[in-house]
Amino acid sequence: MPRQCSVLRVFTRDGKGGNHLGVVTELDGLDGAAMQTIAADLGFSETVFIAIGAVPEVRIFTPSMELPFAGHPLVGAAHYLFRSGVAGDRIKCGIGEVKIRHDRDMTWIDAPMFHERAYRDGAIFAMRVGLKNPVSTWRVEMPLDYRIVELATPEEVAAADPDPSAFGVALGAAVYARSGRNVRMRFFAPGAGVFEDPATGSAAVALATRFAAAGEPNGSATIDQGEEIGHPSRIELHWEGRSASIGGTVAVDEPVEIVL
Repeated sequence: MPRQCSVLRVFTRDGKGGNHLGVVTELDGLDGAAMQTIAADLGFSETVFIAIGAVPEVRIFTPSMELPFAGHPLVGAAHYLFRSGVAGDRIKCGIGEVKIRHDRDMTWIDAPMFHERAYRDGAIFAMRVGLKNPVSTWRVEMPLDYRIVELATPEEVAAADPDPSAFGVALGAAVYARSGRNVRMRFFAPGAGVFEDPATGSAAVALATRFAAAGEPNGSATIDQGEEIGHPSRIELHWEGRSASIGGTVAVDEPVEIVL
């Protein structure tokens, strides 16, 4: 049956760029396999399927797999629900309930951090995938396996070209350089069927987890991402204690019709 898929761009920068997201709320007749087929056909880095209820339930799919948690899909889902007038203060995903809020033109989610799940990991992963001269490397469970590779300059981040065949068990890698509260980041996720993602909220939470584990119990950052693939994006990040907040602006594109 034909059904409508709303299309958003999440974490835009000055109204441009952002990460495309498909949003489907007509779920009659859709099981997980059908949702996966739709996500693969749409080809966005993620597509969400929202069951509207007292606490809306969100399932998140990349073109090749379902994710228990991802930042840009949940921020986009929250924006869709606020715009539709049906949002409360929470949505549910694979890791449980996540708080949401909308402040002026910014949509936010509050995600849990688990400091004990961040580990210094040496340079083995970075060397294996071809990321040279890392300043530091970390492993963070989100709960899927993320690697965090810090490089010395934004120019080195821009030049990064990791080997997707060498990621092993790692779902993805955030490559970043930091100057004060300004972070330049790229995120590569061949394990999820997305070689490079334009804007990655879960990687922002992973960065906060890494910073907290390294001795910064609270802080904030502005993360710029996506230039190399033509989708300039911006994520605002705050963290304190065991919680990280990620937020940004969202643009609405023309919907598309899907048939399954």
